[in-house]
Amino acid sequence: MNQAAILKSAGGGYGKPAADNTLERRYAAISVALWLFMAVASALFLLFIAAYIMRMDGADWSPLAMPWQLWLSSAILVFASVLLQFAVAAAGSHQMERARSLLLLAGAGSIAFLGAQLWGWQALQAIHVTASGNPAGSFFYLLTAMHALHVAGGLVGWGMAAAGPWRREPRRLAWRIRLCARYWHFLLAVWLLLFAALGWLTPDFVRMVCGTR
Repeated sequence: MNQAAILKSAGGGYGKPAADNTLERRYAAISVALWLFMAVASALFLLFIAAYIMRMDGADWSPLAMPWQLWLSSAILVFASVLLQFAVAAAGSHQMERARSLLLLAGAGSIAFLGAQLWGWQALQAIHVTASGNPAGSFFYLLTAMHALHVAGGLVGWGMAAAGPWRREPRRLAWRIRLCARYWHFLLAVWLLLFAALGWLTPDFVRMVCGTR
């Protein structure tokens, strides 16, 4: 028996563990990079929210009434995040067709989220709330546009996962789904924080909380 046959009979596919280890190391590196990116993005959003709060004290500040479309977009993003978590569970139990269907639905929901955001911007512009003039309007467009760009960037990664070879590499694709789910949970948390800040923070409330009244 030659050496290759001996290795095959002893190891059941001698090269497979090395490939698995390489894949695990690659996933670990991408996972850490995603955590770092989310940390940097969180700091950026928190800085802009702090600037938003401080700017409220200006005499030219006029609070905005949130368009109802933002409630719709919030519900859509919650739905997309939940679908991705279900996709993670399906991939973990090797139900790859179900996982792919849930992933595709989550991506479609995220695109619908961007559409609802655009609808909300159009509703504000219809009542002459623009990015210039009222600083509350400027911050609204800035913060929601920043978040929309992060969603659009996430859709690039989602597209790579959705287009992957599902039958040949289920383990790799399960990891991609987990990364997508983690990022979408992050997007949802950021959006809920932004939505609360834009909808309910008022100069009087900030002064009360800060003890400056």
